[in-house]
Amino acid sequence: MSPNYLLKRLLMIFYTLFVVSLIVFAITQVLPADAAVMMLGEHATPEALDALRQTMGLNAPVWVQYGHWLWALLQGDFGTSLRTGQPIGPAMFSALGRSLLLAFLSIGLMLILAIPLGIIAAIRRGKVADIVVSLISYLGVALPEFVTATVAVLLLADWLKWLPPTGYVSPTEDFFGAIAHLILPVCVISVILIAHVSRMVRSELVDVLHTDYIRAARLKGMSRGTVLRRHALRNALLPTITIVALDVGYLLGGVIVVEEIFAIPGIGRELIVAIQARDLPVIQAGVLIMAATYSIVNFIADMLYAVLDKRIQYD
Repeated sequence: MSPNYLLKRLLMIFYTLFVVSLIVFAITQVLPADAAVMMLGEHATPEALDALRQTMGLNAPVWVQYGHWLWALLQGDFGTSLRTGQPIGPAMFSALGRSLLLAFLSIGLMLILAIPLGIIAAIRRGKVADIVVSLISYLGVALPEFVTATVAVLLLADWLKWLPPTGYVSPTEDFFGAIAHLILPVCVISVILIAHVSRMVRSELVDVLHTDYIRAARLKGMSRGTVLRRHALRNALLPTITIVALDVGYLLGGVIVVEEIFAIPGIGRELIVAIQARDLPVIQAGVLIMAATYSIVNFIADMLYAVLDKRIQYD
């Protein structure tokens, strides 16, 4: 992997974030919200509103406002929330940490379940195991998060009383309480991820098992398990990295729904509250942070792909 490629990818990330910042800033400028009114209230005098707009630079041309906002971002200043009057950065990154915890646990559960399910379906292609895994995959893709979440809450929380229905507990405060509150949302998010990845693993493994080098390995007398571990799985699982990276896009959308349903104070729920309150600085910061997260995850996926498959050369 050449340094030039790394530099190009990093520059592409910065360019992507720059374009996202332009789009987000432009969209928030046309929303029916006035920062001065949000801060002083609807009954503030016109003089007070004009004075605050002047102080905040809201009377300046749009490109000047964007320049000031972008320069502040480059210095790590995400602005101040119109709703709370507090700095946005610390609150948003704390919320991002909770969302990432939820996302990483969901991805971990997905990898633990999806890969074995895909392998079983591929080995038992056309048999009962394959049909069952395919049915699970179709159901996982077909059911929206809010339907899965509703069923899970009704069954496991309301009827059986096994788990708390909503809420969030920090692992540093109560580890076992945090686990109990995370089980339902993690399982709900993992359903679609497991469906995607198990189908991909099955499809790729079926193709690999019919290649010439797998037949040659079997003719050399290698056992079925050895061929599967040493040759088939390594090549069949490589596309899984790409699928997991792409599923981060789903996670960024799905987590918003799940966080709202289960009352988890993550970045998705912060964005929903900001949109409802027309808190423009929080909306801008939240979308930009989510775009940066997605770009970084895809960059890491590309690097892992090259490390695991030496045939891939990035120039």
